[in-house]
Amino acid sequence: MKITKFGHCCFLIEEQGLRILTDPGTYSTGQNDVKDIDVVLITHDHNDHLHMDSLKTILKNNPQAKVITNKSVGILLEKEGIIFSIIEDNQSLLKNNVLIEGFGKSHAVMYSSIPQIQNTGYFIANKLFYPGDAFTNPKKQIEILALPVAGPWMKLSEAIDYALELKPKVCFPVHEGILKSPGSTHRIPPQILEPEGIKFIILEFKKEYTF
Repeated sequence: MKITKFGHCCFLIEEQGLRILTDPGTYSTGQNDVKDIDVVLITHDHNDHLHMDSLKTILKNNPQAKVITNKSVGILLEKEGIIFSIIEDNQSLLKNNVLIEGFGKSHAVMYSSIPQIQNTGYFIANKLFYPGDAFTNPKKQIEILALPVAGPWMKLSEAIDYALELKPKVCFPVHEGILKSPGSTHRIPPQILEPEGIKFIILEFKKEYTF
């Protein structure tokens, strides 16, 4: 599996010739120039995960790309005339022999009086799990975890505990676009995770990594 990160929660996954882009949001623009995308996965409708202008640019450059998301995001896409397929909690699709599974129902709580929106995490090829904005446990063996490390809905200690619970072989930080200096946040997880056998790898933007 190859992964190229463009920022925050937007990264390109390449598996068995299938090219999957996640959450084209407001914290990155590099995804707008990517070609040969087969699938765009959108976990939920917050702007840092779904920037409509970016999505339209991606689909213009990749007319063959299929959007996969949940009903909540679908309402917004319908208004824009964007065709999509739905994969939600405990649903799956086999695309070019690559299994895409949905896990989770709700965005993590930001505050008790703020309603939770729908959030769907996606598990790719029984290897990589990207939970979106939640700490969902798919209760499956995970090789690679896209680990949220910052946000108004979480603490870094919760992210570390989440990684310890899921026990992936390797994890890389996502959802750090809101940080002015993510380096200070990135220094802590490997101190706890790596002694437990979990590699913590910081992905440089636009650089391809093979796992």
